[in-house]
Amino acid sequence: MHPIYEGKAKRLWETSDPMTLRMEFKNDATAFNGEKKASFENKGRLNNEISTLIYEYLGKTGIPTHFVRKIDDTNVEVKRVEIVMVEVIVRNVAAGSFCKRTGMEEGKAFSQPIIEFSYKSDELGDPLINDDYIREMGLATPEDLVFLRKSALQVNEILSGFFAEVGLKLVDFKLEFGRLASDPSQIVLADEISPDGCRLWDLKTGEKMDKDRFRRDLGNVMEAYEEVLGRLKARLAKETA
Repeated sequence: MHPIYEGKAKRLWETSDPMTLRMEFKNDATAFNGEKKASFENKGRLNNEISTLIYEYLGKTGIPTHFVRKIDDTNVEVKRVEIVMVEVIVRNVAAGSFCKRTGMEEGKAFSQPIIEFSYKSDELGDPLINDDYIREMGLATPEDLVFLRKSALQVNEILSGFFAEVGLKLVDFKLEFGRLASDPSQIVLADEISPDGCRLWDLKTGEKMDKDRFRRDLGNVMEAYEEVLGRLKARLAKETA
């Protein structure tokens, strides 16, 4: 096996099956388009475990994903996809760059979820784009965008309830999608879902339990991730008890 892609937080490796890849979670952390960097022991393991639990849960609800199985502490097997170069951001509460752009106070809940699209490009800083940009850039068809919006809202509804059960508010998150190599007509949820790409606030205290702890130098970054994992494990253990 040899790596075919390395990003800020993960590596992808080919396997003996051309239709599947091994996705490795790294201990690296970045923020502000890579301007801030650090490495945390066990970050790869924690994100792998959290993302695995979430993908398994979504799979049971009928959401199509690239996830196949967990291999070990930092690796999962995934279906090979061609990533759609449009990141989908779902916002339930004003936070992060939304507040910087609008001046709205952090913490204001929206009357309904806000969907944003960004162009997946590290070089350009993942700029926000709209349907017209996406059409003219040839990134996705109008039909694809309908699917992406619908899928993102479905995931939001499922995960908002899931996290609420363990005392966490799903403030916002980003999703990536990909076309299956085995069937390019099918688009599935891809990449990861973890505190790296989700804002999670404790429902009782408002404490941030996600990568904002790193962005804002709040400390106890991995302790927060560990707490999220522990709550999710406890919630899922009740289903099998």
